[in-house]
Amino acid sequence: MPEMYDVITMGRIGVDLYPLQTGLPLAQVDTFGKFLGGSPTNVAVAAARLGRRTAVVTRTGRDAFGDYLHQQLREFGVDDRWVTSVDAYPTPVTFCEIFPPDDFPLYFYRRPKAPDLEIHEAELDLDAIRAARVFWMTGTGLCAEPSRTATLAALRARSEARERSRGEQGPGPGPLTVFDLDWRPMFWTDDPGADHPVHPTASARYREALAHATVAVGNLDECEIATGEREPYTAARALLAAGVELAVVKQGPKGVLAVHRDGTVADVPPLPVEVVNGLGAGDAFGGALCHGLLAGWETERVMRYANAAGAIVASRLACSPAMPFPYEVEEALVRGAVTAGEPGAGS
Repeated sequence: MPEMYDVITMGRIGVDLYPLQTGLPLAQVDTFGKFLGGSPTNVAVAAARLGRRTAVVTRTGRDAFGDYLHQQLREFGVDDRWVTSVDAYPTPVTFCEIFPPDDFPLYFYRRPKAPDLEIHEAELDLDAIRAARVFWMTGTGLCAEPSRTATLAALRARSEARERSRGEQGPGPGPLTVFDLDWRPMFWTDDPGADHPVHPTASARYREALAHATVAVGNLDECEIATGEREPYTAARALLAAGVELAVVKQGPKGVLAVHRDGTVADVPPLPVEVVNGLGAGDAFGGALCHGLLAGWETERVMRYANAAGAIVASRLACSPAMPFPYEVEEALVRGAVTAGEPGAGS
């Protein structure tokens, strides 16, 4: 039998180089911090911080930055056995600019191709992916081959495992497959042009993946790509119609809306926070979402907990090392707010 993981994520990884001086364009920044990055990788870190056994399926370059990412994963308690190297491509690097409270431009260096798009179906440990309590994948993994085929193969394996588990399920939630809509238009090379509000190729790939997912998570732009809808309740219902059981629509300063197939609705306001860097907040939200779903909490409690985790990371500079521990999330929920730049074991 394969080893059981609470959470296995699949997809993007890289090195984040963030300015240590905020409010300046990159041309004027002198010092940077180096951090583990990539949305699904950060989700694995966030879930590990909350006590979950996690692993990530991805690829790096065979270079010093790849070595650094392995080192960081191990330090954060994330299993790196399925992080392999690609000779042909360098490990990606991402820069950002930090203009609080709501402007954080990203500059991705993923040329000629990112190694994490070279995940092959034949290399997947499908037994482990089937056995994981949560499998987390992203829209970016659908943007190019062979990653697209590998991601869809993993999703089909999850669907098969879920079908087998029906009627045999004990206490707690069954296998959960989370589709992080993660819309990054710069990664889709067949750009239809600015006059197209919805990317037709991406929309088709998203619909294919949604048929295998049990949970969908995305902001309004991402929901529009997946469903053609931007109004939160309409988008949530469209995601349910596409096949998921729980639709989570992130609305920024308006909070988060979660609609379950059983009729449960949770419309949760954000936790007040003085934003330092909004990047990574969604990944903290994702790790906490996995944690709460695995714990079997009611939907509203899961959303409040995930909101708090995201707010904590938004109050800090980095992403991966900023992921909160359980006591920090609980303290933020008790206070009802997050103090920007507060110290803590996750800083």
